[in-house]
Amino acid sequence: MSQPVILKSNRYGINLILDNNISFAELKKAVLDKFKESEKFFKNASIAISFEGRILSGEEELELLDLIAENTSIHVVCVVDHDELREQLYKEKIDSYYNNVADNTGEFYKGTLRSGQVLKCDSSIVIIGDVNPGAKIIARGNIVIIGALKGNAYAGAAGDESCFVTALTMEPVQIKIGNVIGRSADKGPWEAIRNRKRTMEPQMAMVSDGNILIEPITRELLNSI
Repeated sequence: MSQPVILKSNRYGINLILDNNISFAELKKAVLDKFKESEKFFKNASIAISFEGRILSGEEELELLDLIAENTSIHVVCVVDHDELREQLYKEKIDSYYNNVADNTGEFYKGTLRSGQVLKCDSSIVIIGDVNPGAKIIARGNIVIIGALKGNAYAGAAGDESCFVTALTMEPVQIKIGNVIGRSADKGPWEAIRNRKRTMEPQMAMVSDGNILIEPITRELLNSI
């Protein structure tokens, strides 16, 4: 390829064509540069995206989506697999997303967030459904998930470390509260998650002494927040 990343847009989304002959680190830089060049054009847009030219692992795909979300104002609604009817698929995905949003008040979201979806909220949010691996929820306030958290959650996005994240099943890839980050592969408080039997016991993540602490929800815990 003459360019490591080629960006093709249509009315509903972006088709990202990736060079298969460079390292993933080089690819990430090229993707970031490409989207920075196009930031004015896609500013605050909610779009679907597809990847071509290179087979990405789930982790690599998530890294690229996080890169876009954290460095641009673009809202990636979903990832669409390559298909000759891609533009129609984009339209259906975008229309479905806005129909779902229209059914809630902006503080409630009903439905499962799937891989590639990023949901942002300017206040606290209650999600009635699961947050799957590869999905991400970002809120300026608290995040309450009446379901399973298996993706990424970022509460207190304006820097408020007093916020919390709760879920019926707490198996996140990453939780961030304010400026404090915890990953499932980390030691410390996360060790309890791996060792604890998986149950439907609701749990809460909060910042304690500069770390993300996850505890079962009890009356005492609720009274302390």
